[in-house]
Amino acid sequence: METSMEGSVAAPIIFLIVVAVQYFSRHVELNTSRVAVNAAELKLRAEIKQLQKEANAMSQPSTFAQAAKLRRTAAAKEQELAKNQEKLMKEMKSSYDKHRKALMVVKVLTYFMMIVWFWRIPVASIPKQLLQPFGRILSWRSGGPSNENVMVGVIPWLILSTRVSKLICRKIFK
Repeated sequence: METSMEGSVAAPIIFLIVVAVQYFSRHVELNTSRVAVNAAELKLRAEIKQLQKEANAMSQPSTFAQAAKLRRTAAAKEQELAKNQEKLMKEMKSSYDKHRKALMVVKVLTYFMMIVWFWRIPVASIPKQLLQPFGRILSWRSGGPSNENVMVGVIPWLILSTRVSKLICRKIFK
């Protein structure tokens, strides 16, 4: 009786843990790709825009030298902005690499602990009709089919939960 109760609660618990791990993993992945915009960068962008506007406003042959000087200044500021963004991206990437590595260790340890904990316990019971050709594979190490249901083991359930949770997290972060 205790085993069936543990097995019936195991599937949702495993699924929720896998969804949480995938959520944090996706969150770290997306934060790595985002670039933070600071006040200095905004000021630099405004200066570039203003210089380009002033250079475009000068259309007389007598002001050509001034317009060229403004365009060169704007180009120099654009290069400075690109360097600042590249530097910021490298700093962010190095800090998130540490988070990503720690999250990978947590993910591996979590999956390993769940496999050890639920190794011989059937995690879910699914009707045979739904899993007709794959029943034996999904019931590996969980005791095989019983009655009209296939008893799903922890490893296939983890694989299935991981796939589904990745889809869910992609939809959330879209």
